[in-house]
Amino acid sequence: MSNVFSFTGTVGRDAEVRYTPSGLAVLSVTVANNIGFGDKQQTLWIRVALFGKRAEGNLQNYLKKGQQVFVSGELTQNEYKANDGSMKTSLEINANIIDLIGKKNESSHGQQAYQASGTQASTPQGGSHDNFDAPYDDDIPF
Repeated sequence: MSNVFSFTGTVGRDAEVRYTPSGLAVLSVTVANNIGFGDKQQTLWIRVALFGKRAEGNLQNYLKKGQQVFVSGELTQNEYKANDGSMKTSLEINANIIDLIGKKNESSHGQQAYQASGTQASTPQGGSHDNFDAPYDDDIPF
């Protein structure tokens, strides 16, 4: 059975990189995801973690408060006791992919995507990976 959760959202605060006692790098960031609409809209706060060499790259420099991102990875739910003694739950993602999909102030042109793998790829304005201006390839075998 596969456990993959993908969503888009807004970085809630700047990403941090910390190291475990064994020296493993962990990039942590919290992302807000809005669900519903109108007066029924809710915001889910999802903690995202990226481990290892991918966490040591330059991605931390781009994951700033207000940045729009696409995240995909394994979803977990944790329970913890709040300061007031009540039980709370938090959603967490062990990320496989973190893509920048827009700028903090959507006013500039020439968007860039930075994947968690550490590679940088250009994307059309608006952050979509689809290039609708590209000519169609008529030699598709199906």
